[in-house]
Amino acid sequence: MAVYTLAFIAYAVDVARRSAAKPAAAEARVLVGAGAPVEPAVVAPVAAKPGRGARIGYVLTVLAWVLHVGGDVLRGLSAGRVPWANMYEFALTGVAVIVGVFVLSRLWRDLNFLGVFITGLATVFLGVATVNFYVAPTPLPPALQSYWLVIHVFVATLATGFFALGSGLSILQLIKERRDSGFLRSLPSAVQLEDLAYRVGVIGFIFWTFTLIAGAVWAEHAWGRYWGWDTKEVWTFVIWVIYAGYIHARATRGWRGSRSAWLQLVGFAAVLFNFTVVNLFFKGLHAYSGL
Repeated sequence: MAVYTLAFIAYAVDVARRSAAKPAAAEARVLVGAGAPVEPAVVAPVAAKPGRGARIGYVLTVLAWVLHVGGDVLRGLSAGRVPWANMYEFALTGVAVIVGVFVLSRLWRDLNFLGVFITGLATVFLGVATVNFYVAPTPLPPALQSYWLVIHVFVATLATGFFALGSGLSILQLIKERRDSGFLRSLPSAVQLEDLAYRVGVIGFIFWTFTLIAGAVWAEHAWGRYWGWDTKEVWTFVIWVIYAGYIHARATRGWRGSRSAWLQLVGFAAVLFNFTVVNLFFKGLHAYSGL
């Protein structure tokens, strides 16, 4: 958590530096052969490139992620099983996956401008999980003693990682649509941010679809039925419907701009609700919070 905090500070310093960068001054031009001067040409602001703060932030993020994954592995070794059998362990693994998706996204595209969001999210989530959800390693309940625990839950965390990345892009899209000054000048356009969020959301949706199917198969193995309207099952399906609606509306109904971004954020809010409120306050066969 300390290294994530340092990475957050480094990214914040870079954001402040880029916010202070001034756009190139417009130069007045005089029309040759005419007596009246022409209005100054409008010059598009030059986007400030990520500087030393962003580079330091990325290096610290990678270091924190390596330490984080190491701690997650040690938790699994101490428990003698995969480390995602309760809320604390799922938060630990889920945040590692979210940061991992961000770190590895550099192989596809430089998303350093999401550094503040991702490292801030990691710091807050890990802090809340450590203070409120920590439990000592315990044996698995009988229903979880299955290879489906490895497959189903890990794919769900992968989907959550991509949903988190998409939500960060959607937040920046909404902000940039309303204001395009300071740090926001250095970001891709709102349309580009929306396209990135959509691509990431589609990947997350594919993983979540597999999560829903694998969960049904596991439920049949564990309880003798594929679907039982358990609260967790219902909310997993609700999340799937929201993201299916988001993809369908954007692809076929022309839902672009802020409507598309808000729908993606509603989906991620449902993911967080499913992990927190459903686990803590609803009873059912999936009550594995460990608290």
